[in-house]
Amino acid sequence: MIIASKKRRENIAEYILYMWQIEDLIRANGLDINKIKTNVIDSFQLDEAQKKEMEQWYESLIDMMRREGVAEKGHLQINKNILNQLVRLHQALLNDPEFPEYSAEFYRTLPYIVELRSKAGDAKVGEIETCFTALYGMLMMRLQKKEMSEETLNALKQISRFITMLSRDFHLDEEDKLFKHPDNESAPGGAAANPLSHAEANRKSEAPTAELPKE
Repeated sequence: MIIASKKRRENIAEYILYMWQIEDLIRANGLDINKIKTNVIDSFQLDEAQKKEMEQWYESLIDMMRREGVAEKGHLQINKNILNQLVRLHQALLNDPEFPEYSAEFYRTLPYIVELRSKAGDAKVGEIETCFTALYGMLMMRLQKKEMSEETLNALKQISRFITMLSRDFHLDEEDKLFKHPDNESAPGGAAANPLSHAEANRKSEAPTAELPKE
């Protein structure tokens, strides 16, 4: 029962993509816990206590998906909360002159983001969510063994590099190792001016943990 919590601790980008995949897995089983037990949980070699824990995890997610109106599409609030934290960190990094490499990586990625958003029609989302949507699409195409054009692969490689950097900075900020905190908080660029406070570490937004069935 470790995968989700491990990804949450070590790679926030993989965690988001994993949780999106869990949402789709639940939808594929019609939000039916009995189908999930048969098609997912029973495929693991677990003792009865572990199976019960996994079943309760899926039941809690099913309940949230129904209550939040995302049974057919969309994302759970617990997953939106994490994405919103990344958006706020992204904005803080762009506004801080101490992070020129991050800004440069973002502006190398921006043309691809603009192109993707131009194809989204009325379903436009923010820049960071656009990146995650593209990476999730790549994940799904790989699982389905679909080929991608060289142009698409190049775009996804750049988006992946950028999101990897953002993910790394997210974890550094959670450890309070990203932004400088001078003793004099009133000084320009001091802690009082820091646009984020420890990544706002909204731990309550983390979902319970379970494993995704292997392909």
